[in-house]
Amino acid sequence: MNLTDIRDIRALQARHGFHFSKSMGQNFLIADWVPRDIADAAELDENCAVLEIGPGIGSLTHQLARQAGRVATIELDTSLLPILRETLGDCSNVEIIPGDVMKLDLSAILSEKFSGFTIKACANLPYNITTPVLTRLLETGCFQSITVMIQKEVAKRICAAPGDPDCGAFSLFCQYHAQCRLLFEVPPSCFFPAPKVTSAVIQMIPHAEPPVQGDREAIFAVVKAAFAQRRKTLLNALSAAYGSCFSKEELRQIILDCGLSETVRGERLGLEQFAALSQALR
Repeated sequence: MNLTDIRDIRALQARHGFHFSKSMGQNFLIADWVPRDIADAAELDENCAVLEIGPGIGSLTHQLARQAGRVATIELDTSLLPILRETLGDCSNVEIIPGDVMKLDLSAILSEKFSGFTIKACANLPYNITTPVLTRLLETGCFQSITVMIQKEVAKRICAAPGDPDCGAFSLFCQYHAQCRLLFEVPPSCFFPAPKVTSAVIQMIPHAEPPVQGDREAIFAVVKAAFAQRRKTLLNALSAAYGSCFSKEELRQIILDCGLSETVRGERLGLEQFAALSQALR
């Protein structure tokens, strides 16, 4: 069975009475180079264990199983479980975990199933859960790398540098936790059914230590304030968030003391500037 052949996919659908769910963002790969290139980019070997989220019918899972020592794949849609039991039946190193990745105890799963392995994450993520899932994976703090396919526009935002129009609060959150890079694009024609947007594969390599010093919650409180009203100057955005603690003149002086212009907008700042501002505001 070729899990990227549309004829085999339709046959699976017919045998199991499966219907695509728009709410779950289900789009199955029909280009065999995509799962191969994702697995290659993850640099897997027999010493690696991989957590996958949303295996679909298992096209990427199969490739991961060929290259990694162990694979655990989490699937929310119970109607896909009998299909996965069929398509992954010959993969002795794969375990299917039914459930919601946002509710499962990932640390416990990784500790129980992947002890002694180098742990990585790979996935073709549904567009509608990209941000919460990536947040969860990064905050788990257990992965050597995270290689995922997501919507191209989101991928560009995650990897955007300060000052880039695509850069936002989530960009800085991801870059605080990991080195992020866009690897390659995947056109809609590679999926069935074809989505309306282009996808892209990104890789996130978590930092051994945070790239800036300071209290993380304080730093991202300032980031949130700056991007809550990104068309406003940083001074006006901070006034809206911290006006009960500081006068506008005090905030202006804090901004100047951090080496910034009082007319700068938050989107121009990087993590170092936000860390300095958070320290000054404390």
